[in-house]
Amino acid sequence: MSRSKPHLIVVGSSNTDLVIQCDRLPNPGETILGGEFARFAGGKGANQAVAAARAGARVTFIGAHGNDDFGRTAKAGLCREGIDVRYFREHRKVSSGVALILIGGRDRQNQIAVARSANDTLSAADVRAARSVFRRADAVVAQLEIPFAAVQVAAELAAAAGIPFILNPAPAQKLPAKLLRLVDTLTPNEHEVRVVGKGARRTVVTLGARGVLVGNQRIPAPKVKPVDTVGAGDCFTAWLAVGIAEGLSLEDSARRAVRAASIAVTRSGAQPGMPYRREVV
Repeated sequence: MSRSKPHLIVVGSSNTDLVIQCDRLPNPGETILGGEFARFAGGKGANQAVAAARAGARVTFIGAHGNDDFGRTAKAGLCREGIDVRYFREHRKVSSGVALILIGGRDRQNQIAVARSANDTLSAADVRAARSVFRRADAVVAQLEIPFAAVQVAAELAAAAGIPFILNPAPAQKLPAKLLRLVDTLTPNEHEVRVVGKGARRTVVTLGARGVLVGNQRIPAPKVKPVDTVGAGDCFTAWLAVGIAEGLSLEDSARRAVRAASIAVTRSGAQPGMPYRREVV
């Protein structure tokens, strides 16, 4: 294990975020006029890959994109971050991932809808194709915006390589015991923790502006003025995984990850807002 430059594998989704900033979030059936529009690189997997790279890790990203401008732009963006994209494969006849996001209210909370896309084509075989990379990695991170079979294989390859598997269980769904028993660290939010089930070795619950819960210990978040909370959980998970890969304790990893996420929410855009290591430590 390399404390100075750990190697993380991130298995997950890549989206283009189409974002509208609103004074408040709309009610069902309501149309709200006004608000600024912006386009950002996103997707929970790609967000976590960028956050981990900026945290100082060497990152290999395993995912899928379509043969379109969204996919080509997403891949180029990951390349600029120094991320290994050999296994970020193009799948023809499907579109790249797109998320429609509304951000509003005093706390800048969000509503998100994600389209069916190339993310849904990522297969167990795609993950197995990167088997040799798992043998050289220090930790593996995944989420649930991709098919379950791909997540399960990522967990199994991590176990076979003897490295930690960190799972961000979002969007929330009930998880089978065969996956949970392979999870070193689970990172749900307050809603997700009630859905996913028990069985992971360790669980760190994110509490938004109140920080995180590590076992019975709450680690508070620095007080900041939020601008955009999209990607905050991804930032936390990535920094937590980097800390675990570096050999830090779970508590020390969580403290640093909370500081990183508190910086991310003060900036617009999921990937553009991810802080660099020099800003956090």
